[in-house]
Amino acid sequence: MTPPLEHTALTLPAPAKLNLFLHVTGRRPDGYHTLESLVVPIDRADLITLSLRDDDAVTRTHGAAGVATDDDLAVLAARLVQREFGVARGVAIGVDKRVPMGAGLGGGSSDAATVLLGLNRMWRLGLSRATLMNLALKLGADVPFFVFGEPAFARGVGERLEACSVPATWFTVVAPPIHVPTSEIFAATELTRDSESAKMPVFSEGYGRNDLQAVAVARFQEIADALEALRRVASEAGTRMTGSGACVLAAFANEQAAQQALSRLPRGMTGFVARALDRHPLWSFA
Repeated sequence: MTPPLEHTALTLPAPAKLNLFLHVTGRRPDGYHTLESLVVPIDRADLITLSLRDDDAVTRTHGAAGVATDDDLAVLAARLVQREFGVARGVAIGVDKRVPMGAGLGGGSSDAATVLLGLNRMWRLGLSRATLMNLALKLGADVPFFVFGEPAFARGVGERLEACSVPATWFTVVAPPIHVPTSEIFAATELTRDSESAKMPVFSEGYGRNDLQAVAVARFQEIADALEALRRVASEAGTRMTGSGACVLAAFANEQAAQQALSRLPRGMTGFVARALDRHPLWSFA
């Protein structure tokens, strides 16, 4: 007999992430790049609404502008769970975007992870974190991190994760109004793919760099302008691009300093202040 459901509707956060450094260490025969990165979840988040349906359809009530329902990772995540575990229940998914797209913040991947975690709770599947992470990898290299749910040293294509302790940190994030295609940055002929591997996951403040930054800056003047503006109001050591762009960040020990840097940015340059999270808000869902 199908067990009764505790929840018929859930509204859940899908937090963004920042790469505090990102090194490209190689390229696999299948074309995927191997990376090493320190990744942290932050309290800037999309909102995902899951509403139980009376049938077994997976639908979307609303989502990101320009993203078709059948291309939305949140929808694909729900359909994957149905397929893999023979779930005969349906859900209507709403995606309220608060994390910029094509910005290096992992918004779409986080949306997918929140759907996996939310349906694990709503459909009472009882799946372990490890099972959900294996499922997440089928949706994209960034998705397992959000299911993992802690600051992590990421290796491989981003799926080999080791929990890291990160001090209380606030970030000023500048968000240029552009969409950076990740595939274009990774395909660049000038991208160096031979960064030396870190011997152990213990990193001093300001450690490392983003190997994708020079490639993105050469293609998008808006990223160069954002970095220059942020460096004027923050220490250069802690200022860099996240992911494949377009957002750039500076790290601070307290919220006041981060807010002050944000307030001193040139008029017309948009951004926000965010705090590093010790754990994903849905940690208990797996």
